[in-house]
Parts: sequence; C-alpha cells; structure tokens
Amino acid sequence: MQFLSQTASDGVIESLFTVDGVPGVLWSPDAGGDPAPLVLMGHGGGLHKNAPGLVARAAYLVTAFGFHAAAIDAPGHGDRTRSASDAAWVETMQSARRAGEPLGPIVSAFNASIAERAVPEWRATLDALHALPEIDADRPVGYSGMTLATEIGFRLAAAEPRIGAAALGAAYASEALMEVARRVSASVQFLLPWDDPEIDRESGLALFDAIGTEAIGTEAIGTGAIGTGAIDSVEKSLHAFPGPHERVPSYEAHDSAGFLARHLRPPVRSRGLPASARGVRTRLTCGRSST
Repeated sequence: MQFLSQTASDGVIESLFTVDGVPGVLWSPDAGGDPAPLVLMGHGGGLHKNAPGLVARAAYLVTAFGFHAAAIDAPGHGDRTRSASDAAWVETMQSARRAGEPLGPIVSAFNASIAERAVPEWRATLDALHALPEIDADRPVGYSGMTLATEIGFRLAAAEPRIGAAALGAAYASEALMEVARRVSASVQFLLPWDDPEIDRESGLALFDAIGTEAIGTEAIGTGAIGTGAIDSVEKSLHAFPGPHERVPSYEAHDSAGFLARHLRPPVRSRGLPASARGVRTRLTCGRSST
C-alpha cells in the first residue's frame, strides 16, 4: 500500500492511496484514539471513489460512529482506464436505453463482469488496510453500496469471511447473482427502490428472498430460529422506499449506517436475555417520502 496524499476537514482525514496500482481513499477520524472498525464503500456504475454521495456517507460513518471508511475505483471507473470491452458494454447499454429496451439483464451482466475483477482487488485492499494500526482488524468489516456495488458486495461477502454486515440494494436478480446471494452468511440490509424504471420490484424481492438461504438455511431465516456454528446472530432486513435508485432518502442512508454500527461494534449482551432470543432476524420496513 502506498499513500499519496492526506487532507483534513470537518473532523475527517482523507488519505489517497494505491494498492497494486488500484487507486483508493481512506477516511478516518482526525481525533485518533483506539483502533476502530472498517467499512468498505462501493460506488455505483459510472461513478467513482470520490462520488459526492459516497463521500457524504463515509463522512457520516467517521464522524457519527468513529469508524474508518475506504473506497476504491472499480475497473474502468474513476482514475482507471476503461477497456475496449467495457466501452462496448457501455455502448450496448446506451443503445438499449435509447430504444426503450429492458436494461436490467444488460446492466447486471456488465456489472457481473466488473465484479469478477473487483473482488480480488477489494480483498487485497482489505489485507493492506488491516495492516494499519488505527484499524481494528479483530472486528468484523462492513460493506455498503448500491447497483454495481451490490454486484460486487454480494460476491465479496460470499468469498470474504471478514465481511460481517453489508448494506446493499438496487440490483437485478440475475440467476448468477441469486446463486451468490444464497451463499452470503453476513447480516444484510437490502434497499429496494419501489419505483425504479430499470430494476423492477419483483426482481428486488426475489433477490432479497435468496439472501443467505444456503449459508444460513431457509428455516433459520424464515422463522427466526437460532443460528448455529459460528453464526451467533444474523440480521436480514428489507427497506423499500419510493422512487428510483438514484434518490435514496437520507433517512435510509442514516439507518444503514446504524445497521452497520450494530454489527461492527463489540456486542452488548442484555442481562437476563434468554439464548432463544438471540438468533436470525428478518424484518421488513417500508419508507415513506418526506415530500
């Protein structure tokens, strides 16, 4: 890992770095203190590691919870050169959009090709970040992102046992992604844009339904039964909100941060809580627009 520059503003230190040539950014509290957990931040398709919405969410995790947050540019995004193959994918998507053709399957196939390349890069970045003394490598790692970041996040969570919680959403339920989602054993909060023109709600509901069914078991997720083995308590929740995926309400972003905090901080056991109350939870919430 090579650090390139460092700036500080409003309680957040921003450090640019590269890992094996992949550009990234780390946001940390400027007050120092004990080692703190890490959240990996994925960006959407066509965006980059310093997209304004991503930076705002990272700053909230740092200032409200004292976490570290990190992002890298996905292949062909941000400071990385787009390959001829990726450029052809983009042209295919743009042509389909102009023709009014369904975009979900096309976008999902393109995102899957990016995710296959991005997951090894994220794992190498995580190795490098966990070597930093200010990051608590003994705590679970969080992951947050939508659309392209969801394609990457499911695959990363299925392959990487250090991911303990992920806030994901707005992804087309291709058969390949459904199969990956079934293997995820991390806690997942899934955001579903109810009126998205490119990702139909039925697809989102099917993807949510698949999460964890192989890794944890359908019975555990469906009934709130106690987790077994290394799984102590796994949370799976669906948050539906009005509008498209580009307009996630601020209250949902803040709730996702709180969800990650619950799973990344050291556990607090309530006195007298019976063991039967600690298990897999599934809950459904629906957002309401404030306008």
